[in-house]
Amino acid sequence: MARDFRQHFRAEEGAFIDQVQDWLQQASGEYRPVLTDFANPRQVYIAQTLVNQVDDVKLAHWGGYPRAEMQRLLFYPAYFEPTAADFNLALLALAYPVKFMELHHRQVMGTLIGEGLERTAFGDILCQEQRFQVVVKQELAPFIRQEITHVGKARVKFVPVDFAVVLTPDVDWEPLQTTVASLRLDAVVAAGFNYSRNRAKQTIEKGLVRVNWETIDRPDYELDEYDLLSVRHAGRLRLQAVGNRNRKDKLRVEMAIVKA
Repeated sequence: MARDFRQHFRAEEGAFIDQVQDWLQQASGEYRPVLTDFANPRQVYIAQTLVNQVDDVKLAHWGGYPRAEMQRLLFYPAYFEPTAADFNLALLALAYPVKFMELHHRQVMGTLIGEGLERTAFGDILCQEQRFQVVVKQELAPFIRQEITHVGKARVKFVPVDFAVVLTPDVDWEPLQTTVASLRLDAVVAAGFNYSRNRAKQTIEKGLVRVNWETIDRPDYELDEYDLLSVRHAGRLRLQAVGNRNRKDKLRVEMAIVKA
């Protein structure tokens, strides 16, 4: 890929760009579909951008339900017609004594990570009125069912269920159109959650902010379209679109916010 093309992406995204190029070459050279692990929204955007530069490979992505955040990528040649079954997903429901225990999204996430699973190995964790489901790779489902018996202090069982009964997440994204001086992390956090710039800076430096599931402690970290932020005790933010600068030299941005 030309060097000037890479300048449109962050330096730390170079490894993922290289991986996408490998997948593209594999799908093109072997003339077959190539299925990946789960990708976050920013990675889906990067992959689609690269696929748009070629003629012989297309991209589909699916996370088990519409508007899923974490989705598997499927690079495929033009002859192939992908279906949901090609993404090899399984849906596991969490069975536990709901009347006596209260679980949280972060506990389920922490348990999966604590078992040595990479974040790319499973998709969204869905929650609705203390009911939980997890989207996983089919080949991973037996391991989770056999090895994970507790979340926190609660004894649990992961039970396979059909995607026809997938939960609707308890998430109410609120659109926000605003302006920011720059796409620095502290500027976007301040604008999204009505923080002072200093409070946003301190929150980031304390390690309370994640970008695409990675803790970022640099207030000057530059964001880009499709980044997904999580701010502890505040909520979550999606940077949906970045527009032009206005007469006051402020960037127009579109966000979606979920307050904690």
